[in-house]
Order: sequence, then structure tokens, then C-alpha cells
Amino acid sequence: MPQLYLGPWFAILMFPWLDFLIHIPTKVLNHVTPNELTLVGTEKHKTESWNWPW
Repeated sequence: MPQLYLGPWFAILMFPWLDFLIHIPTKVLNHVTPNELTLVGTEKHKTESWNWPW
């Protein structure tokens, strides 16, 4: 029975798994965080209170 011959089936199985384990995660991770994160300054903005003339 030719389907029991392991040679071509093993290569067909291993090349897609190597692609999934090596190439695809690196491409996905490059799109998740493409740029370095920048910290927002800790300075608070000065707000002026409203003066309602009642």
C-alpha cells in the first residue's frame, strides 16, 4: 500500500508545520507592535475653573 510509505507524507507534514512554527509567528508579531511604545509625560494639564456670574 503506497499510503504507508512514510517518505513523501513525512515531508508534506513537516514543511507546513515548520512554516507555522517559524515564519508565521514572526510575521504576526511584527504586526502586533510595529513601533516602540512612547511614554506620555506625567505633567498635568492646567485647567481653569469657570466663573459663572449668577
